[in-house]
Amino acid sequence: MKILVLNCGSSSVKYQVIETTTQEKIVDDDIQRVTDHAAAIQEILNKVDLSEIKAIGHRVVHGGENFKHSVFVDDKVLAEMDRIEFLAPLHNPAAMAGVRACMNQMPDLPNVLVFDTAFHSTMEPGAYLYGIPLEDYEKYGIRKYGFHGTSHQYVAEQAAKQLGRPLQDLKLITCHIGNGASICAVEHGKCIDTSMGMTPLAGLVMGTRSGDIDPAALSVLCEKHHFTIEEAVTYLNKACGLKGMTGISSDMRDLEPLMETNDRVKVALDVFIHRLVQYIGGYVAEMKGCDAIVWTGGIGVYRKFVSERVMAHFDFLPNCQKLIIKTNEELMIALECEKLLQGKQ
Repeated sequence: MKILVLNCGSSSVKYQVIETTTQEKIVDDDIQRVTDHAAAIQEILNKVDLSEIKAIGHRVVHGGENFKHSVFVDDKVLAEMDRIEFLAPLHNPAAMAGVRACMNQMPDLPNVLVFDTAFHSTMEPGAYLYGIPLEDYEKYGIRKYGFHGTSHQYVAEQAAKQLGRPLQDLKLITCHIGNGASICAVEHGKCIDTSMGMTPLAGLVMGTRSGDIDPAALSVLCEKHHFTIEEAVTYLNKACGLKGMTGISSDMRDLEPLMETNDRVKVALDVFIHRLVQYIGGYVAEMKGCDAIVWTGGIGVYRKFVSERVMAHFDFLPNCQKLIIKTNEELMIALECEKLLQGKQ
């Protein structure tokens, strides 16, 4: 079954055509400097042979609380996506612009939304609620949602295959570590906790994101930098993390050669590693053990010193294996489309 997979960002559209039976990638391309998603979608349609395409799968960053699985797009789904746009104002509008363009230009092809948040919908309230009045959660949806779920699900399933055991029998910690980074505790095939929060700003130190920070520090930043709240959040998203701490780069490839000679880089990497150890250790305690710690993402796969430094803290778990698995979110999206088309979800 051939599926067209789209990842519509604010200024780019990445697309692949995947044959789900063989898991072969037939087309892999992108369009940059996008200002009109309808025009970008039309350009893709002109390039791709649509004769055997069975569905279009869309990566959507935020599905809120109501989308716990991938869904076919209809008017009800569109209305709910409009309602929850405030949860991901930087990401969801671009994805939905791509969806609407596909519906207008290819009305006979089914569109499927695959959510980064869906895999984390199995968390219990004890894991996803914040220590604020319950009314703020009920009225405004303020809670932990988690992200990178498609990647965490994929590498968890692949880890089970590598270990030769059913996923339902395993306790895994999956680490998606790239410019954006998150960790997920997967117990018996389900997410029980994850490091990102209501937005992808929370959790680990990342390339340009601060990760966890005392909320009261926001008022200090606003006062000292003369920021509005929105400007302070943008600062924490775009000017902090490894980039802000080192003053050099957000890219670990630039920082790794400097970690023995540059004090700012050394300290930044110490903080980066500390936060990883902190979260992984917490999840080991939550699950009362761990069968494998799985590394993926650009840093997780290619910057081996990170996983080596972190794994050294978990020598007390003699049966815990280290796995490095390249993620494949596009394939996961295509397989989700196939499941829906076959009525398996």
